[in-house]
Amino acid sequence: MKIEIEKVKKKQLDLSESEPASHFSTLVEMEKAGECVFTAPVNAQVTAIWEYDHVRATGKVESAVRLTCSRCLAEYDAAISSDFTIFYTESKGEDLDEEVELSDEELISATYSGDEIDMDFEIAEQVMLEVPYKPLCSETCRGLCPVCGADLNAGECGCDRGGINLKMAALKKIKIEK
Repeated sequence: MKIEIEKVKKKQLDLSESEPASHFSTLVEMEKAGECVFTAPVNAQVTAIWEYDHVRATGKVESAVRLTCSRCLAEYDAAISSDFTIFYTESKGEDLDEEVELSDEELISATYSGDEIDMDFEIAEQVMLEVPYKPLCSETCRGLCPVCGADLNAGECGCDRGGINLKMAALKKIKIEK
């Protein structure tokens, strides 16, 4: 998705795009790493307006993914949706060598150079931010039994898990002679 600077200076632009996840290299890398599988295209709607000396782009991205629960290893589908606002300012070619503290507005800012803004990176970034780091099929997921590996969501397995503290299990093997 590209925003043409001359057009946005004249009037508000309403843009819409639907691309497969394979269009975005960072999302392809996520799939290769096994983090998720995209099951729907990435849909983006953006409204761009010219304000003073910058472009304000507000929009929404949506998609769907198949994830693996980090507790029970079951696969499940989840919808992804993110609203965003990004301020684009023209790059002045300055490199900063020192550390500086960024304001809230600078955290949602990006620079552009040339006659248009390519929003592909920012759209992919919004999708990446919505994919959970430790996905859960539900908040009440009980996970797998550490003894036999049974899915505890399906029911109790009958293993005695109460007396074992896995953090201290190695200490049981220590024999002290007097």
